[in-house]
Order: sequence, then structure tokens, then C-alpha cells
Amino acid sequence: MIRSFDVFFSLLGLVLGLPVLLILWIIGLIDTGSPIFQQQRVGRNQKPFTLVKFRTMKVDTASVASHLASADAITPFGHFLRRTKLDELPQLWNVLKGEMSLVGPRPCLFNQQELISERDSLGVYAARPGITGLAQVNGIDMSAPKLLAETDSKMLESLTISSYFKYIFMTIAGKGAGDRVSGTKE
Repeated sequence: MIRSFDVFFSLLGLVLGLPVLLILWIIGLIDTGSPIFQQQRVGRNQKPFTLVKFRTMKVDTASVASHLASADAITPFGHFLRRTKLDELPQLWNVLKGEMSLVGPRPCLFNQQELISERDSLGVYAARPGITGLAQVNGIDMSAPKLLAETDSKMLESLTISSYFKYIFMTIAGKGAGDRVSGTKE
């Protein structure tokens, strides 16, 4: 049932959001010269997939978890995208393709071994990663691997259609901070 909602809402979001996506793409092109950011992430059953987002950091920024990146790497437009969570919009494509869900554990990088191990021990990788979830709306990011894995597991064990929509609406309403970057006030 949740997969049906994912397909419907991601397709609806991509179609209705196309003008916004195009405007953000153009501004991003001006801002960094490369508005789309793609990165290999850990997916369902620990299979790799390419996550797509709007670029918020300079092109030459090291590929590390957000909490390990320098605040100086974020562009002025990137600050806006991160604060409004608009950088996440292209992930609707990942959701439509079945690589992600609207709600699930945020996908991590393959070099985040502690988080991968914690999630694996709790069975979190049986689910599709998501754009948002319980950890995100509570401001828990990847800088606390054990707490994040436990929160992801708790969310998956109790995920209902009602909580699915609750996490989405809380995210849209601005609850949570997303992945923090060291030295920022996001």
C-alpha cells in the first residue's frame, strides 16, 4: 500500500513541481555550474543506488557525510535549498524508480561503516531508504549512528499509513533540521 502512495505522490510531485524544478535547476546552474548532485548511497538490502539531489555545496567538495563537511562548502543558494528542503525534490525520481520511499531511513554513504553496522544489526536495510522519517523530524542526523539506527528501527516497526503521512506533513511544515553541516545553524 505504501509503495502505491510513493508512486502516486512522487509522480504527482514531479509533474506538478516541474516548473519549480526547472527554476531551481537554472538558478543552481548559475550558482555552481552543476545543479544536480549524484552520489552512490546504501539502498534496500545494502544495494547501491544513485541518489539525486540539487547541489548545495561547491562542486569540488569532498564526498563525506554532511556532518563532516565544511560549512564553507555550502553556497548561498545551497543554504536556501537546505533550509527549505527543496534540495530533496529530485529524489522524487528515486522514489518513482523504487530505489527510495517518501518515508524511510535516510540513505547513508558506503563509508559510514558504524551506521551501516548498527542498521544491519537492527534489520533496517529490509526497507527502502526514504526522503524523510522519524529521525529527520526529530533532528537526529548521521552524526549519532547508534541513535539514528535505533530511531530508524523504531519507525519501521511502527510505520502505518497514518504515520507515513504524519512524517511527510511534519517535514513539509519544517519540523526537523535535515542533515547538519558542521559550523552551520541549519
